[in-house]
Amino acid sequence: MSANKQTKKVRTKALIGSLIGSSIEYYDYLLYGTVAALVFNKLFFPNFTPTVGLLIALASFGIPYFFRPLGGVIFSHIGDKVGRKKSLVYTLGIMGISTALIGFLPVYDTIGVWAPILLVLLRLIQGIAVGGEWGGAVLLAVEYSEEKKRGFAGSVPMMGAAVGMILATATMALLRLLPDAQFLTWGWRVPFVGSLLLVFLGLWIRNGLEETPDFQKAKDEGTVSKLPIADTFKYHWKEIILTTGAKAIETAPFYMFATFGVSYATNTLKMPEGPVLNAVTIGTLISLVMIPLMGTLSDRVGRKKVFYGGTLGVILFSIPYFFLLSKKSILLLTIAVMIGYGIWSVITAVLGTMFSEMFRAEVRYTGISVGYQLGAAIFGGTAPLIATSLVAAFHGSWLPAAIYLMLLGVMSLICVRLMKNLNEKEQENMKKEFNPALYE
Repeated sequence: MSANKQTKKVRTKALIGSLIGSSIEYYDYLLYGTVAALVFNKLFFPNFTPTVGLLIALASFGIPYFFRPLGGVIFSHIGDKVGRKKSLVYTLGIMGISTALIGFLPVYDTIGVWAPILLVLLRLIQGIAVGGEWGGAVLLAVEYSEEKKRGFAGSVPMMGAAVGMILATATMALLRLLPDAQFLTWGWRVPFVGSLLLVFLGLWIRNGLEETPDFQKAKDEGTVSKLPIADTFKYHWKEIILTTGAKAIETAPFYMFATFGVSYATNTLKMPEGPVLNAVTIGTLISLVMIPLMGTLSDRVGRKKVFYGGTLGVILFSIPYFFLLSKKSILLLTIAVMIGYGIWSVITAVLGTMFSEMFRAEVRYTGISVGYQLGAAIFGGTAPLIATSLVAAFHGSWLPAAIYLMLLGVMSLICVRLMKNLNEKEQENMKKEFNPALYE
């Protein structure tokens, strides 16, 4: 086999490995979000009114987001110091075990208060694992790719959230065909335990991959950081702040359109659960088409331009989205979700590549993981809870939730406008060197 064919084969394998791994991680993670809105408020938090029980169930979904940065620090340290491959194997294994254990948990009526305690504990472990997964999956794709195709390569692992959501919602929609008694007794447990099969597949693929060229080069040159987290905050603290802010308009809409959309439509508007889950599945299928297309577009026009377009789309569509949901029509809800996920896809397609181009290879895993996971913690996991609280506080009005989403969009636009990738920084340094008077 020629060198070019061998290189192409390795790059393809890296893309598949990044997609499958991230898909499994997000399937496990998002499965919890779907079940939280339908089951956990009834089985694990039953001693509350329906509204309070739902809020607590959604809080159990959101609180572990604050542990994602911890996971990002732990596993990115391994990824920047020991290797991307080892870190990715660890995150997938931990996620798989904690997810399967949720499927075996006794409910509140069986073991009392220990049921919600153990549920939240396993959720925290999930959060730590997924905190280290994303950065490694992105770098596996980006660092193996050709420079002119990095936008497309970086979009592939971003499809993992969409694939994971399709698997989670489609599985739950199928299980909802069971009678309610059977679904609440054992049906909801099946996808948690069954995810172990997918985890074994993902581990098998990732174990067959070598280290990425960029990390191997840093290792060969002896530039591997001794303490990546310290070097990241010393030399890239501005980038951490900006990536955290930019993440807001990617993560909040995703959970607004999915987790909050499901809970608002089924609990507040009293719409049937099955068609609502089907609408989310259809919307996510659109994402699978849009994400690689937008990643490829970013290779031609630039990451920032694509990001600007998607963010403006979210700002403009926030109010129409909630307006369409309020009509209690399955058709209008499906249209709203399709448009919402289409717009979200534009943003998420470029996020991984855009972030990775801001950090040096020796701290890249740490840099993108910390910024991304801080943004997810502050603006992602809290989004369904904040939206539900706003709707309750304003007597069922969805307008405050829409305005909240629009304000996040404005903040993210400002953050990305201030970003500079490594090439821009290098060009700026060259200008200073050849014409320092311009910078006095």
